[in-house]
Amino acid sequence: MKKTQKSNSRLESSAEDKGEKLQKVLARLGLGSRREIERWIEEGRLMIDGKLAGLGDRVRGTQAIRLDGKPVPLDAASHVRVLLYHKPLREVCSRHDPEGRKTVFERLPRLKNGRWISVGRLDFNTSGVLLFTTDGDLAHALMHPSTAIEREYLVRVMGRVDEALLERLKEGVHLDDGLARFSDIQDGGGDGINQFFYVVLTEGRNREVRRLWESQGLTVSRLKRVRYGEVFMPSKLKQGKWLELPQKDVDVIYQMAGLAAREVASVSQREQVRLERLVSKNPRPRGGRNRRSS
Repeated sequence: MKKTQKSNSRLESSAEDKGEKLQKVLARLGLGSRREIERWIEEGRLMIDGKLAGLGDRVRGTQAIRLDGKPVPLDAASHVRVLLYHKPLREVCSRHDPEGRKTVFERLPRLKNGRWISVGRLDFNTSGVLLFTTDGDLAHALMHPSTAIEREYLVRVMGRVDEALLERLKEGVHLDDGLARFSDIQDGGGDGINQFFYVVLTEGRNREVRRLWESQGLTVSRLKRVRYGEVFMPSKLKQGKWLELPQKDVDVIYQMAGLAAREVASVSQREQVRLERLVSKNPRPRGGRNRRSS
């Protein structure tokens, strides 16, 4: 038994000495998904120390990596950045829109290295919490169905709602892409045909909240995501604005994803002052119940 443990230890040590797989390191930089980067390797776009990269190649921080002839700084892969963005209505979550509509990426700070990766999406007519990160592995883990992270929404519906209808939505409804249900529904106020509810999902299927209510003959007239896992929308953050999350919040997000936490990139003092001013000047939204901030 001891010989096996020593043997495994030597193998792990040997793998660490050789570094990490190229696609894993570059995905963590936010350059693309692992599959995208594997395709770049096959297309001959990546080089390691002046030689064409192969799919099984591993890299260390001391090596020179080039993508399309341009240097890729590996030291940037050791730090991560995570943003909380208050998505307004009428913005798309793609990087480029063929119809010329505004995208969520237009408002984000520019990166010297890597790129912002959105953690899931929100519909064009949905507002609220949207996370961005430079760590591709983190984004992938947060979105994976196995993590079952809660997404909470404030929804306004038009139509008559009774207890039997709410029970059906919690027990499960068959939609075109399978069974769907709310894990929790709480009254959010309102009366007559316009009522508010807080609903919770543990997956991120396309238009799932709207489709669940529509399956019961109701129309969703307003939809806002107020929570993603342990991350709540700060009451002072205006629509279209973002906040960079500190280490303590990023640690929680990595825990949500089931990954080992990484150190956040340092933010300049000037930028930190700008963020603090942004938060202090934003008024509290009217209506709704009090929510805990991240």
